[in-house]
Amino acid sequence: MSLSATYNRFIDWRERHISAKQLVLLLSFFVGVFSALAAALLKTLIHLIQQFVEQQLIADTRTWWYLITPLIGITLAALFVRYIVRDDISHGITKILYAISQRKSIIKLHNTWSSIIGSGITIGFGGSVGAEAPIVLTGAAIGSNLAKLFRLDQKTMMLMIGCGAAGAIGGIFKAPIAGLVFTLEVLMMDLTMTSVAPLLISSVTATAISYFLTGYTPMFEVRSSDPFLMQRIPYYLLLGITCGFVSLYFTRGMNSLEQAFKNHIRPFWLKALVGGTTLGALILLFPPLYGEGYDTITQLLNNNAYAVFDNSPFARLGNTPLLIIVYFTLIILLKIVASVATNGGGGVGGIFAPSLFTGALTGYVFAQALHGMGIYVPANNFALVGMAGLMSGVMHAPLTGIFLIAELTGGYHLLMPLMIVSVVAYLTIMLFEPHSLYAMRLAQKGELLTHNKDRSVLTLLKMDSVLETDLTTVLPETTLGELVKIIAQSRRNIFPVIDHNGQLRGILLLDEVRNIMFQPRLYKRFTVEQLMVSPQAVLQHDMPMEKVMEIFEDTGAWNLPVVDEHKRYLGFVSKSKIFNSYRHVLVHFSDE
Repeated sequence: MSLSATYNRFIDWRERHISAKQLVLLLSFFVGVFSALAAALLKTLIHLIQQFVEQQLIADTRTWWYLITPLIGITLAALFVRYIVRDDISHGITKILYAISQRKSIIKLHNTWSSIIGSGITIGFGGSVGAEAPIVLTGAAIGSNLAKLFRLDQKTMMLMIGCGAAGAIGGIFKAPIAGLVFTLEVLMMDLTMTSVAPLLISSVTATAISYFLTGYTPMFEVRSSDPFLMQRIPYYLLLGITCGFVSLYFTRGMNSLEQAFKNHIRPFWLKALVGGTTLGALILLFPPLYGEGYDTITQLLNNNAYAVFDNSPFARLGNTPLLIIVYFTLIILLKIVASVATNGGGGVGGIFAPSLFTGALTGYVFAQALHGMGIYVPANNFALVGMAGLMSGVMHAPLTGIFLIAELTGGYHLLMPLMIVSVVAYLTIMLFEPHSLYAMRLAQKGELLTHNKDRSVLTLLKMDSVLETDLTTVLPETTLGELVKIIAQSRRNIFPVIDHNGQLRGILLLDEVRNIMFQPRLYKRFTVEQLMVSPQAVLQHDMPMEKVMEIFEDTGAWNLPVVDEHKRYLGFVSKSKIFNSYRHVLVHFSDE
């Protein structure tokens, strides 16, 4: 028996003995298991490479190897992506959002392993990015491909992607609640009775496995912190506003630098060279920019900021509070440069860790500035809630920021300031930037799925699904007599007029010729070119459906032609066909 026949028999057995709901719950468990193991594998790979670099190359002293190791890592990762993967695996969360909205929730199989290797090499050699987005893409790819293996529909595949993302967050951060809310806020999946159980199963399963493999200790262990005091609420509000503006700088600055890097540095080898040397030079001057920066966060949360500063080349100038504030502020400003140099040069990594790192520094600098004005606030507490503020602002995900930082640090006693700073930071950036760094690229193209049901359904609709190609085309030189014969055989009252190159010249409406079509004396006098009219608008084949509906509303038309980039006629789209398809998709994805 062939492998294909065996597989078909297995699918038939599953359909007879395991219901769809049971299968979803079972798959969500395995997605959680595999996501946790993938997270453990990535962290182990990063640790082994870092251990080799620090012990064999850099040893115990800061040397010029810092200029070289990032270049090595970025180059190796770029070569791996270019010649082995042969696909773009950067911007992991954006790729998930794109797969959900534009690829019917299908994520390529290689994403179950390629991001692990690429980000492991990048971060292990000092890349200033995070491992979280790559592992979330890995988890989502595991969920998507398991669902595809069992021939599940698009709606269930979308849920399995969410399970993979929740499992990845739970596995790498030991944060089950954050894993759940991340899928709701960042991946913009709706919380329903059918989705909450699988998401929780994946997230809790992955967290439990992570506990088993690495222990119960939170990722950032805070040995001492002051309790929350009501009189500090105004300062937390100010910190939230500050985090909102730093998030705006982080989002727009990183997006602008990425575009500049992409547009102005073309050759593959030059990107790696510029990215690697830029990052190396920054790390040489500012050692906290090396790697994910989690060691620096731990030091700040335990009031050891001077230890961070003492490892810098500026320590010889002294360690006054003002100098430390200036030093950390420069790192905040330069973190996006280091991250863009890493990813733009060919490395693989995400912005989870950079946003946490920048948030901790922002909170600490804010507290030190208050100290300079004679106002005492616990700097480590402000560093802790600053992480939540930056994450909420950059990702537009206040709930994720609140619960992730609480679970990462065990700082549940600071839940109130976490909520204040996260919400205020989110509201602040929303005044200026409606989309997160993950979503802005897709939103600009109209390819973003959101919690707005109308927009989401329109995003899921594709031009091919509503394109009508059964209209009879006519040539401009066709005479009225010939046109009458064509009309007699046609079922439609619209006739696209195209030239010999297939380009749309206009349209001919039956109502426009009804009064002359029964006058034989005019049959040779008039041609289609004389009778045709211009359409009220012309649609492009790659136009988002939301834009299509806007054009229908603006023109008042019910039927509009569609052309390709060379103005060649492809078909017609009718508003009624869009409404019918809209209802079908809405019923399918809202069915409980």
